[in-house]
Amino acid sequence: MTDPAAAAPRWALHPDRALPADPVTRPVARTILEATQHLPVVSMHGHVDAGLLARDEPFGDPASLLVVPDHYLVRMLVSQGVPHDALGVPRRDGGPVETDPREIWRAFASHWHLFRGTPTRFWLEHVLIDVLGVEQRLSARTADAAYDTIAARLAEPDFRPLALLDRFGIEIIATTDPAWASLDDHADLASRGWGERVVPTFRPDALLHPDRAGWAQDVALLGERAGTSIGSYREFVAALEARRWAFVEAGARATDHGHVLADTTPMDEVDAAAVFAAALRGDVDAAAAQAFSAHMLFEMARMSTQDGLVMQLHPGSLRDHDPRVLAQRGPDVGYDIPVATEYVRALRPLLNAFGHHPNLRLVLFTLDEDTFSRELAPLAGVYPTVRLGAPWWFLDTPDGMRRFREAVTDTAGFANTTGFVDDTRAFLSIPARHDLSRRVDAGFLARLVVEHRLDLDEAIETAVDLAYGLPRSAYARRDTAPGRRDDLAPAGSAARVGP
Repeated sequence: MTDPAAAAPRWALHPDRALPADPVTRPVARTILEATQHLPVVSMHGHVDAGLLARDEPFGDPASLLVVPDHYLVRMLVSQGVPHDALGVPRRDGGPVETDPREIWRAFASHWHLFRGTPTRFWLEHVLIDVLGVEQRLSARTADAAYDTIAARLAEPDFRPLALLDRFGIEIIATTDPAWASLDDHADLASRGWGERVVPTFRPDALLHPDRAGWAQDVALLGERAGTSIGSYREFVAALEARRWAFVEAGARATDHGHVLADTTPMDEVDAAAVFAAALRGDVDAAAAQAFSAHMLFEMARMSTQDGLVMQLHPGSLRDHDPRVLAQRGPDVGYDIPVATEYVRALRPLLNAFGHHPNLRLVLFTLDEDTFSRELAPLAGVYPTVRLGAPWWFLDTPDGMRRFREAVTDTAGFANTTGFVDDTRAFLSIPARHDLSRRVDAGFLARLVVEHRLDLDEAIETAVDLAYGLPRSAYARRDTAPGRRDDLAPAGSAARVGP
C-alpha cells in the first residue's frame, strides 16, 4: 500500500508569498523585494535570552524549543481546548504536566490546521521548511517524522546559537535585560569578540510600578547591583542612572518600557519621594503608584537625554488577564490582552520637555491601531525625537503591517519610522519575521510605483532603508559619557553608519 506521506508533494515556501495578488503589481513587488532579500538583519527589539547566546549550547528537543515557550502558539491551542498541561507549560506549584517532548509535539502537530491564516503559521512554515528542513506539512500523521527531522538538525554542530547568527545574517541583536541584570553573559560574549553583535537593552519595568508584588525586593537588588543601598527616592534615581551607564558601557543602545498607559506626567520631587517612601513601607495605593509610574517614564526620558539610550515605549497591554492562570502558570502564557491607548495628551509632558532634544530618540509602538493615523503619525510627523516602531505583537501580521503603512505614511512618511524592528523570544523566527516585513513593504511600495506615485528606483531605495538603513539609524550608538552631553548628528544622518 502506498504511503500517503511519501506521495504528497514536498512542503515548500512559495516564492511570492505575501506579495500582492494582482498581476500588474506583483512583478514590481518582486523586483523591489530582490533588493532587500540578502540584506543583513538588524534585530534591536527582541527578547532572545543573552544566556542562550553566551552558553552557545545545542538547542533542546523540538517541543521545548518551538512549542512550550511560544505564547502565540500556546494561546491558540488553549483557545481550542488543549490544556496547558498537555503542552508542557510548567505549573508554579510543581504539579504534573506532560514532560514527554514527543507527546507535546504530537499535540501541537495534530492541531496545525488551527493556525491557517495566522502569522504564527507564516513564521513557523518558514522555520520548519527553510531552517529545519521539514519536508511534509504538519499533521497528526506526519508529526513523528517532523520531530525526528528537527531533532537531527538541532544536533548538528553548525546549529548552535552563535553559528545561526551568521546563517541568519544577523548583523546585530539586542537582548532585553532587567535593570539589575549582572550583564555577565554580555561580558562573556564581548570577551569572545561578540560584543558589537550582541548588546543588552535596559528594561526597568519591574522597578517603576511600586504596587507590584516583590517591588521592594527588586529595589534592594537594584541597589546591590549599583553598589549602594537605596532608602530614599534620590538614591533610587541615582541607582537607576548608574545601572543605565553600566548598560551603556556594555554596549546597550536602548531602554524598553511596557507600561499599560503612556502617561508621562511628572511629579514634584517631594511628592515622588513620598510615594517612594510609602511603597517601601508597603502601603502605597494604586492611584499613587500609577502617578509614580508615569513620573518615572518622564524621568527615563530625562535620563536618555544624558546617556543617549533610545527610549522604546510600547504601552497598551493588560498583562495576565486571567488571575487564576497567572497564579497557576505565571506570566507569558498567552493571557496579555490589548487595551485602548491614548498618546497625544499622555506624551505631551515628555514631548514638551524633551521633544526637540538632540540626545533623545523616542520609539513608539502600539497595540491600538486606531491611533496610527490619528495620534502616532502626527506626533512622529512633527517632533524630531519621535519615531514609529514597527507593528508589534498582535499587529505583527501581513495585514497589520499593510494597514500600518497605509495609516502612517501620509502623515509621517517613511523616514519617521524605524523600519522593521522585530519583537520575539523565538530566536529561529527572526529571519521569518524580517522576510515577511520586507515582502509587505515591497508590495506597498510596488502599489505606489504602479500608481505613478513613486519611481521604481525610489521604491527600491526606500525598501532598502526600511529593511536596513532606518533601523541602523534609529539605534545608532550615541557618543556620550557620564557627566557630559555630546551633541549628536542630525536625525537620519547616521543611516549609513554601522551599529
